[in-house]
Amino acid sequence: MAEKKKPTYEQARDELTKIVAKLEAGGASLEDSIALWERGEELAKICNQWLDSAKERLEKQEKSHD
Repeated sequence: MAEKKKPTYEQARDELTKIVAKLEAGGASLEDSIALWERGEELAKICNQWLDSAKERLEKQEKSHD
């Protein structure tokens, strides 16, 4: 089975924004809401990984210029 490619930060953020809007709008079944929530959690984790990686790169760059 092929592994899913990790989305870019922007892709994950945009999808997460859409999920939040759907959940805030209401109207989804409980099962759909739970699935959206779980996907949102995955996307938030991906966004945080990208941000942590960027922070690490900046800190390394800063140290190399000291």
